[in-house]
Amino acid sequence: MAISVVMPALEMAQETGRLLAWRKKEGERVAKGEPLLEIETDKAVVEVEAPGDGILAGITAGVGAVIPVGETIAWLVAPGEQPPAKSLAAAPTARASSASAQHSAAAVRVSEKQAGAAPQISPKARRLAKELGVDISQVRGSGPDGAITTEDVQAFAAAKGSSTQPTVELLSQVARLMAERTTQSWTSVPHFFLVRDVDASELLAAQKRLGLEAEPKQETPLTLTDLLIALVARVLVKHPRMNSSWTGESIKANPEINISVAMAVKDGVVAAVIHKANAANLDEISAKRRELTERARAGRLRPADIAGGTFTISNLGMYKVDAFSAIVTPPQAAVLAVGSISDRVVPVDGKPGVRPVMTMTLSSDHRVVDGAKAAEFLSDLANAIREPEKVL
Repeated sequence: MAISVVMPALEMAQETGRLLAWRKKEGERVAKGEPLLEIETDKAVVEVEAPGDGILAGITAGVGAVIPVGETIAWLVAPGEQPPAKSLAAAPTARASSASAQHSAAAVRVSEKQAGAAPQISPKARRLAKELGVDISQVRGSGPDGAITTEDVQAFAAAKGSSTQPTVELLSQVARLMAERTTQSWTSVPHFFLVRDVDASELLAAQKRLGLEAEPKQETPLTLTDLLIALVARVLVKHPRMNSSWTGESIKANPEINISVAMAVKDGVVAAVIHKANAANLDEISAKRRELTERARAGRLRPADIAGGTFTISNLGMYKVDAFSAIVTPPQAAVLAVGSISDRVVPVDGKPGVRPVMTMTLSSDHRVVDGAKAAEFLSDLANAIREPEKVL
């Protein structure tokens, strides 16, 4: 029986996904769990795995298409079985015999365009043409079947002396929707912020000691982010309200502690998730964080990698940022922003002394937590950072 391949929903608010690539070709055999396609959502570029075994057939969506969630875009069929839906490409058994028909269809499409039919143009190219004031009916397309690409629009604008036009940077779907979501969060979530400086001497010492003890020996040493993930997750056990979510009408207590880690990628920032971080040891957290970082930078995150986060950590210490305030990611209740560790003069036993100090800024949703609850959490986290190995 044929198995449908649908555009998946990775989050509640997602309505569409953009198809970036098919990892298998029409007619190829696919095993369940194999990477089948890549899609771009508002959070990241993710790999979608095959939902079953079969032969890929009946592809109805091409690269670049924006597809509604839940729509069938292909089928996995048994040998000799025909897909129940109409496809973009002919079935493998009929491909050779249909070559001339496809050629004729292409000729018809070209003639239709020449006869005055609306030119084929991607949504991205159409937006750029509007921004640059380009009449798309005058643009000669260089894409498949004469489709107009963004490069065609840019070239036409340059040829027409549009250099005086303001520079326009087109955003990827990830960057564009990230901008929309942060704007929505900032304007709808009642943020409040708590700031805390903490002596990081023992945190640095623990990083060195525990890093040397890590098994198996890692090429990449244990990072401060790894330690913070472990400490935050364990402190959240004592503060379940900080790990809760706003549903729109009520507060939902999340049964798991899943730490989202903000990661910089080419087109913006993605939040990859360490699931059940409170139950994972440092080796497991470090290995998972490295794996997610590599996949995020390569644009190979999977749906499960970005789903289910309940609390976010954003660490910009490696960029020498002293302190910053982050925006809450709904429906999460809070995000912890971590700055760099730097030597500062602080009171030590009643006398001035130099200590490595780290500044943490906790952004919280006031609908879920109040100032006192957030302050208690931040205080316990500061204590854990001062004595990390007691907590770990």
